Amino acid sequence: MEPSDIFKFIHVDEYSATPKYLQLSDSIIAAIEDGNLKKNDILPSINEMSYILEISRDTAEKGYKYLKKKGVIESVPGKGYYIGNTEIKKKLKIFLLFNKLSAHKKIIYDSFVASLGEDASIDFYIYNNDFAIFKKLIENKRTDYTHYVIIPHFVEGGEEAYQIINTIPKEKLILLDKKVQGVEGPYSGIFENFEKDIYGALSEAREPLTKYHTLKLIFPKRSYFPNEIVNGFRRFCQQYAFNHLIVNDISKESIQAGEAYINIMEDDLITLIERIISLDLKMGKEVGVISYNETPIKKLLLNGITTISTDFKMMGTMAAEMARNRRLDHQELPFHLILRPSL
Repeated sequence: MEPSDIFKFIHVDEYSATPKYLQLSDSIIAAIEDGNLKKNDILPSINEMSYILEISRDTAEKGYKYLKKKGVIESVPGKGYYIGNTEIKKKLKIFLLFNKLSAHKKIIYDSFVASLGEDASIDFYIYNNDFAIFKKLIENKRTDYTHYVIIPHFVEGGEEAYQIINTIPKEKLILLDKKVQGVEGPYSGIFENFEKDIYGALSEAREPLTKYHTLKLIFPKRSYFPNEIVNGFRRFCQQYAFNHLIVNDISKESIQAGEAYINIMEDDLITLIERIISLDLKMGKEVGVISYNETPIKKLLLNGITTISTDFKMMGTMAAEMARNRRLDHQELPFHLILRPSL
């Protein structure tokens, strides 16, 4: 095969969050697995690969070095790079689609990638909670993936998500974090139970919460978080006779001693802390703070922020295990309260 013909099988997607050198190397491995590249086939030069794929020379060289380290390709001075080994273990090919890459989503990603190891190639995309982008990415997806791992959160338009997700073969689908009503057939899923989780976590924190007369849940109107969180919050407050309020904009809310705040958005946490400090209120004594989603920085911030959180590392590990073993079942993640001085 002429080196120029190889570009029929090698693709780099500029919209993918997967590093381009890995996209390049994974494309070459996929071409070998599919029988499109044979042993001793000569590969394009680094300069040609860089020019045709519109990637940097360093990226092309890094992809080749990665393949050479794995024993897939070899090089000879004057001859260039060529396929040295076609006895390659069949890989999992993952289409990974996240709504955003926040601190806790990175924990899921890192755990998922580490658990799969080098036995998987991953094309990683982010749709920024935008349903139109979500729809486009799935409609334009390749068909050779072994699994489609998706976190489905939308600011708006999500009521039609089930129609798009139902186009994916169910034996290849792994949904994470949130169930989507209308998704049919036997598929894999790892979910939070949002209403039960916040109710249970606040119940566990009931004793320190008794220092405060009013609980306020900061829940922006344009939020991708499900309303089940609001339902669980209200149920707890009504059962244990707490005054309570849903706050849509913390930047405009009056903050007073005797109140405890539950925040779900990271930006709102910063605004809340800044305002508490500016009012010279003592966090954990005069004003309480509970933050959704455990991240390493919350252990250190202002001597520690109390969190209620699912186990994101476990989510990534469990998703990888489902992909490896092709399991078709649903699992509910544990939810934890971590008490710190902010409450």
